[in-house]
Amino acid sequence: MLKTPRTKLRRAPQRGLHDRATLDAILDEALIGHVAFVTPDGHPAVIPTLIARDEDHLLIHGSNASRTVRALRAGAEACIEVTHVDGIVLARSAFHHSMNYRSAILYGTLEPAPDKARALEVFTEKLVPGRWEHVRWPSAKELKATDVLQLAITEGSAKVRTGPPGEEDEDYALDAWAGVIPITTQRGAPIPDPLLREGIDLPDHVRSLTTR
Repeated sequence: MLKTPRTKLRRAPQRGLHDRATLDAILDEALIGHVAFVTPDGHPAVIPTLIARDEDHLLIHGSNASRTVRALRAGAEACIEVTHVDGIVLARSAFHHSMNYRSAILYGTLEPAPDKARALEVFTEKLVPGRWEHVRWPSAKELKATDVLQLAITEGSAKVRTGPPGEEDEDYALDAWAGVIPITTQRGAPIPDPLLREGIDLPDHVRSLTTR
């Protein structure tokens, strides 16, 4: 049940969505999520981290010595947020300038992922589909040093704004330009590691990602 009292949108509720399809699309496009929680000593914290969705769970990972992982593993309530900015909205008045965006917020308590190696494969494939089969897999030592936690996608909401600016009726007569400046995220041309051995060509799974 995604919709709960704390996921109810009170500001611009017409932009709120609670369906899984919308939430999944926003989460799947995001590389970074912001994890908010309260530390054991009572201080608020928010940490940016790589995220990946694995069916009905959102995954995060980190060193098992990190403050974030220790607090979340101990049962601290968390809120995870992602935002995509799709455009700058220019209005005829300064007051009505805005942004087009897609955001998602999830609430809950994280737990250890049952299959750590598989979860790390999900992360790797999130970055570049097809990459897992072309690299060395994590060693036992690396797996031991890493924690992967998962949050069930059962409580959350999305908020989306699209389209042109909203204006006061009298402002449509002003001479100021109004409209939307689109913003997109693009992957650039790959830059080889300076220590890459000679004769190793750019693999197809990387080439296809950067030419989309």
